[in-house]
Amino acid sequence: MTPRIDFTSEAFFRDPSKAIATLRASGPVVATRFPLVGDVWVTTTHDATAQVLKDGATFTLRKEDGEVAGLRWWMPKLVTTIANNMLTMDEPDHTRLRSIVDEAFRRRAIMDMQPRIRAIADGLAADLFADGSPADLVQRYARILPLSVISELLGLPAADRPRFIAWANAMSSLTNVLSFFRLLFAFRKMRDYLEEQLRIARVQGGEGLIAELIQVEREGGQITPDEMVSMVFLLLAAGSETTTHLISGSVYELLRNPGLRDWLEQDWSRVGLAVEEFLRFVSPVQFSKPRYVRRDVEIEGVPLKKGDRVMVMLAAANIDPAIHDQPERLDLARKPNRHISFGTGIHFCLGHQLARIEAACALEALFVRWPELGLAIDPVQVRWRRRPGLRAIRQLPVVAAGRGTQETTCEHSMAGRSLSAAN
Repeated sequence: MTPRIDFTSEAFFRDPSKAIATLRASGPVVATRFPLVGDVWVTTTHDATAQVLKDGATFTLRKEDGEVAGLRWWMPKLVTTIANNMLTMDEPDHTRLRSIVDEAFRRRAIMDMQPRIRAIADGLAADLFADGSPADLVQRYARILPLSVISELLGLPAADRPRFIAWANAMSSLTNVLSFFRLLFAFRKMRDYLEEQLRIARVQGGEGLIAELIQVEREGGQITPDEMVSMVFLLLAAGSETTTHLISGSVYELLRNPGLRDWLEQDWSRVGLAVEEFLRFVSPVQFSKPRYVRRDVEIEGVPLKKGDRVMVMLAAANIDPAIHDQPERLDLARKPNRHISFGTGIHFCLGHQLARIEAACALEALFVRWPELGLAIDPVQVRWRRRPGLRAIRQLPVVAAGRGTQETTCEHSMAGRSLSAAN
């Protein structure tokens, strides 16, 4: 019997490796039950995960009739409309939409945005304690930075960012069916807002990615009005939510591990390496979207039948001992780093460059501005949101000069667990 794991429990989010090891002991792919999705197979190894992600003909995001694998019969049409984006599409529709947004991204030159992203991070770091101390690093820094960047990239008004933050907070509260229905109000407001922004861009033009998408549309890009709304919704939501929790999770690990922090602060040119390891170790996106099995198939010797559903567990692939040396160890100098946090195959994350730049800028700006930054609470008091599939710290209270008082606490909290950077 496969053990039942509560994928929304505090214990799971605090240390996913224990539950993952238990699942992996039952096989490379195991049958379980996932919140909101229902009965599903879950991969527990890197190779099983890669097989599912790369074989888009066997493992599809939709049935033959177009039904999305992750949607349930009781979900309203509003959700279906928003979910009608390239993340839930197979070929050839995926390539059709991906080519449109790829072209728009090329025109915006993401890599050239690094100075601007660093400037935003510097400003937010400087204002971190403007409302007093302690400050919640999630709400005052980790959430605002990627939202500011993506809204600026899209060309959305800066004055509207408070509503983006409110919507992002609402989406983070998704934990069960009841909270799902509460979220519908935020979805509806977002859809109406984005439809209006697209209307304005079609009439007046603009400078952001929305205007670029409209231009690609005018030049013959095949995309329906609903798909355009879903595309911008995806860029706004996916372009900020996961990076928020990558940043907060990375800061949390550095604050409770002074040795790692010292290693990084000695040479900030190492931050790129560190971000890759945080992507692997923190794994903010823990699962992919469900996929349908289109034909009888084996995954590493485990038979799956046509019509089954399968989800890849990115967090499990990232700590597979067959791929990573001492995977339970946080090694900021890890080389090579074969994490799969951005997926693989045709759905490899469009925003991987942006996420990497934002995380690197966020960490350097924060710790350069506040070299004595410390946790305002004991690390064991930190809690995670009960949102399935996303490893998201609920709050991270920090103080400007708490490093000295936290080191003993941090070391104490790490008893029995080896987390250190290689020299």
